[in-house]
Amino acid sequence: MRETLGDSTVTTAHVIAAGYFRSYSVVGLLALVGVLFVAVAFGAGRLLRPVVPTPEKLLTYECGVDPVGEGWAHTQVRYYVYAFLYVIFAVDSIFLFPWATVYAAPGYGATTLVEMFVFLGFLAVGLLYAYKKGVLAWT
Repeated sequence: MRETLGDSTVTTAHVIAAGYFRSYSVVGLLALVGVLFVAVAFGAGRLLRPVVPTPEKLLTYECGVDPVGEGWAHTQVRYYVYAFLYVIFAVDSIFLFPWATVYAAPGYGATTLVEMFVFLGFLAVGLLYAYKKGVLAWT
């Protein structure tokens, strides 16, 4: 199928492609405006702020206490493991809310119930594995 636009003949596929890329040009323009906005904000902040470095300002500051000793501190890995387990279960609990709304919809009850028990089974296996490895023991 061909359309005539002025002096040239354009196929319908070309017209559709032009509309398709025009919608992406809007997204690209919006991304460019966003990047420019951030660049202008950072540039204005750099130009307008006072820069008066003194030895006191260049010291490391931590909660009003002068730094003593080395800058390297040893951290127990188990704290990261607890944080990681918390994040896993927090994210997984977010998936329970959409499940609850779909479960209430007619015709989806049994399917979503089985899917959720499979999902909770995977969580239980992960928790059991962490328990068997001794990750959950606070010592």
